Amino acid sequence: MSFLQNNWMLILVLVMSGAMLVWPLLQRRMSPAKDIGNLEATRLINSANAVLVDVRETAEFEGGRLPKAVHIPLSQLPSRGDELARYAGRPVVAYCMSGNRSRTAGSALARLGFKDIYNLQGGYKAWRDAGLPVEK
Repeated sequence: MSFLQNNWMLILVLVMSGAMLVWPLLQRRMSPAKDIGNLEATRLINSANAVLVDVRETAEFEGGRLPKAVHIPLSQLPSRGDELARYAGRPVVAYCMSGNRSRTAGSALARLGFKDIYNLQGGYKAWRDAGLPVEK
């Protein structure tokens, strides 16, 4: 018992660091968006007519984007969600520069009523680095 009292700061750091390691795993499992790679995204685009939603900021979007992507920055997604209503029955692939913001977009898209939501792992950067087509 005296060990706990004398080392409570160490124990607190241990618990907090463990929680920080586990949090991303829990977040992925609880997210309504499924992580997919470039190959699976291409398959969805070609076979299921998936909609690409670019959630990056305007300056990033103007630097290059996936072909035929709909641009709605993450910060504007809840208020501009009605622009996506016509795509409600199609799969949605959200992407950003590296895949982090688009995971958050998955939750916003779920609140807007979308059911088939995907997050492009690695985002635009992974797509471009794989030599896949981009628009300027």
